[in-house]
Amino acid sequence: MELKDFLKLASKKERAEVAIACNDSVSYLYQIAGNHRYASPILAFQIERETRRVAKTSNGRLEVVPRATMVRHPEIFLEPGCGSLSRQLNGDVHDDSC
Repeated sequence: MELKDFLKLASKKERAEVAIACNDSVSYLYQIAGNHRYASPILAFQIERETRRVAKTSNGRLEVVPRATMVRHPEIFLEPGCGSLSRQLNGDVHDDSC
């Protein structure tokens, strides 16, 4: 799921939870979602972790936002043996180590 879709489907409280946990604002998350800004690798990891946490409590309404979808150079997240970046972005790789 892309960040823009996550923010669209999330409640106001859920959006705020992700932003606060990442030490950022909901407005900045929208800038990243709209491709007006890119997340730093650290922020991308934090957003992925927090969207995973929020998604677990949403009864399937929300999904995790992959970190590679929010950075300028997603290839930095490629790891040997984890498949192609397009497979990772499409959710075809289900290994938590990737």
